[in-house]
Amino acid sequence: MRRAALLVLLGLVIGWAIAAAVLFVWPPQHVPAKADAVVVLAGGPAPRLAEGLSLVRRGIAPVLVISDGWSATWPEANRLCAGRPAPVRVLCFHPTPYDTHGEAGGFARLAAARHWGSVLVVSSRYHIARAKLLFERCFDGTVYTAGAHQSVWDRLLSVPSETVKLGYALIWRRGC
Repeated sequence: MRRAALLVLLGLVIGWAIAAAVLFVWPPQHVPAKADAVVVLAGGPAPRLAEGLSLVRRGIAPVLVISDGWSATWPEANRLCAGRPAPVRVLCFHPTPYDTHGEAGGFARLAAARHWGSVLVVSSRYHIARAKLLFERCFDGTVYTAGAHQSVWDRLLSVPSETVKLGYALIWRRGC
């Protein structure tokens, strides 16, 4: 009986490790040829903003949307959101509530007002699975994802918290 319980526990741990690797460490990315907008999520701002700008400059979308671009800790986004000359068209919004759920809802409202049918969400790689889930719940269009560069070590460190947050989104906070 004890051996069977240990084998079940080992199976659960191995299953979680495989799922965590696929969802948070090496998640699939879905970068389209074209989208109506690229949205950069707050948090880990420098790599996310660089990736978002790069995608818009490559012609993936005509507009860059920045969540919480007025944050005092994000000077590059501050300049873009203040209306200074930029190499791309920029829109900024402040999510309410201030979390990924609020970002998805805030973007969905912007998209509805502008009749957008697709978005490329840029976030940290460990965050892509949950961001895609939340955006798909709030936005009626097609959601693509792109992960900003970060080390494998940083992604591994994020696995425990992202596991809990994804579980919360799947089980308790199911709506937009």
